[in-house]
Amino acid sequence: MKELDYGKLGARIRQVRKVKGWSQDDLAKRCGVSMSFLGHIERGTRVMSIETFVNICEALDAGADELLWGVIHTPNVVQKMCESESQQEKDKMDSYSMYVRIMKSVAEIMSEA
Repeated sequence: MKELDYGKLGARIRQVRKVKGWSQDDLAKRCGVSMSFLGHIERGTRVMSIETFVNICEALDAGADELLWGVIHTPNVVQKMCESESQQEKDKMDSYSMYVRIMKSVAEIMSEA
């Protein structure tokens, strides 16, 4: 299993933030964290919650793979999973089952490395 390097994760977050032209304060406000905590995340000296990571991904419009591993997958894993479902199954899918599917996909990606 691939081990997560928090320093590299933080550097990727910083890189995407700077490409967008945002300050740490801009991203921190969009994610609901303090600028100090975001600084720690970018330096890899603090570990963030899954919720904070999701908020960062959404604010930066970046995929989890891109920030975690530096890998960009197309098409989007979630979109690909949805496309493989029949319309009836998509209609039945609730947010919890989608969350479980996403987490299983992340676990599969991590175990492949």
